[in-house]
Amino acid sequence: MAVTVQIPEGLPLVGASVMSTVILLFYQTFVVSAARRAAKIDYPQVYAEKAQEDASIEAKRFNCAQRAHQNTLESIPTIYLTTAIASVRYPKLAAGFLAAWSLFRVFYTRGYATGEPKKREFGFMFSMLGQFGLIGTAFTVVGSSLRAYLQI
Repeated sequence: MAVTVQIPEGLPLVGASVMSTVILLFYQTFVVSAARRAAKIDYPQVYAEKAQEDASIEAKRFNCAQRAHQNTLESIPTIYLTTAIASVRYPKLAAGFLAAWSLFRVFYTRGYATGEPKKREFGFMFSMLGQFGLIGTAFTVVGSSLRAYLQI
């Protein structure tokens, strides 16, 4: 028996936006590595100790850059899952929300890595619009699919 699979129009845009997260993660890795070198924090130490941070702005910047990267890694599973679900019915919208999330995570990282955590807020606020857009779109797809399945 042959199976026909229809690829939704716009799905290649989802692939491109997913790849933007790969670029984002590489960028953040570079920022953290540069901050680690500047702060002279050796591996395997994940963060600078409080005393190191108090003594050095470079250590504070390293901790902030590391936290920006960690926060992104904590969000990625939700981002990928909601993008996959949303793209089933709304691939262009999902791609747009994900691309916006990735772009504004760059601003978030740049602001945070200054060592002044408040400077992350612009990037954070706008990246959350992308994340909430993906969550809302994914719930819309799931809800409409459930209604159809349950014939409600």
